[in-house]
Amino acid sequence: MLKKFVSRLFSRRGKPAPGKPKLISLKHHGIARETINPGALKVTEALQAAGYAAYVVGGAVRDLLLGIVPKDFDVATDATPEQVHRVIRRSRIIGRRFRLVHAMFGRDTIEVATYRGTDAGDAERDGEADAETGGAIQKDAHGRIVRDNRFGNQAEDAARRDFTINALFYDPQTETVLDYHGGVEDLRAKRVRIIGAPVERYREDPVRMLRAVRFAATLGFSIDPATRAPIGKLAPLLENVPSSRLFEEMLKLLMSGHALECVKQLRADGLHHGLLPLLDVILEQPLGERFVTLALEQTDKRILEEKSISPAFLFAALLWHEVLAAWKTLDTRGERSMPALFEAMDEVLDAQCKKLAITKRFTITMKEVWSLQPRLDNHTGKRPLTLLEHPRFRMGYDFLLLRVASGEAPEETGAWWEKFQHADPAERQRMLVPEVGGTKKRRRRRRKAPGEAPAAGVEDRSHET
Repeated sequence: MLKKFVSRLFSRRGKPAPGKPKLISLKHHGIARETINPGALKVTEALQAAGYAAYVVGGAVRDLLLGIVPKDFDVATDATPEQVHRVIRRSRIIGRRFRLVHAMFGRDTIEVATYRGTDAGDAERDGEADAETGGAIQKDAHGRIVRDNRFGNQAEDAARRDFTINALFYDPQTETVLDYHGGVEDLRAKRVRIIGAPVERYREDPVRMLRAVRFAATLGFSIDPATRAPIGKLAPLLENVPSSRLFEEMLKLLMSGHALECVKQLRADGLHHGLLPLLDVILEQPLGERFVTLALEQTDKRILEEKSISPAFLFAALLWHEVLAAWKTLDTRGERSMPALFEAMDEVLDAQCKKLAITKRFTITMKEVWSLQPRLDNHTGKRPLTLLEHPRFRMGYDFLLLRVASGEAPEETGAWWEKFQHADPAERQRMLVPEVGGTKKRRRRRRKAPGEAPAAGVEDRSHET
């Protein structure tokens, strides 16, 4: 049945004239307007009723053609952000580098972007007012676009998109797909192909190299040879990308449900140094590689089963062996164990956040998970009972099981906690290891500073010999 659908979808022959899209009707693509998000339908209908062009665009069209339920729906239009904002009452204009409009419909947010212009379009429109074109395209010394509010037409917008499979437009009113760059053919060939000259496009936005890897791994596609060829050489361009944007892209990659395959592809293409500089070291350590692989496999499984996952847990797993290495180094210098662990955490996170802006809400959780590990090894006195009440106990326990599965922690430790947390109060008391000796610490007398008067009620005997 799937083969028949694919055959029907790609049965049309002939190529459109330059600058003209290939028009694909409902009969050949099978995307009915009922499959479109209601918010996206309202946006396109409202803009078209106001006299503007408006299409569902990008990943949503790609996924619908592949039979995948889209996570997000984006709309492209010839209306400026201000015009969109006037037509869509519940909306707001966001962004500086790319000005967009977010239209809110309950829990759904529809991103609406004005058609982007090209350099060629800029030349043709030379002399037009910025108010009409939205401003100039600005690039830095490396060729990366740092500001882009030059508006254009639909053909220019298609040319500005990253990959052919993302440059597809769908009109919900006519149920027609518009394809400017052979994206439908590339979907059929299961191929990720960049639009335009690869080197120039990667220089404009180095994150496109990461997106190529993510799309290929997530969809089970191959990367077109010409698209893939410059990636290894241009990987250092990622150092010029803001760390917050790298983190956003890395999060998408790790939460794609195909994180393990993505990480393997990152290494194969030499891109890991621009994301997690320590990842290569981790994966080359026997225990580290096993540990990270298990963490990625478990994350992928949970995502595909539509279960909740914690990005903080996954980042904690990716960096755990670097924390262990730093902790061991500090421990050999004679520093106290727990202070040394916290120092190691800060050292590793400082190194990572220079390249990857892991948000504070994640780093706080990561530290809590890491700090629980040595405490879970201690079954003495009332400490285990206290740990059960810790807000991150479950996450710390799952992390312990990951260490057990990788061979890093003893199986007995994981089994003890599994039994302890489900035991009744009497059984828990029997499982606890008694404290050795008294638990009450003697209070050390503070030495009096020279010339300091004795505390009230204390006799001064400093003069006695």
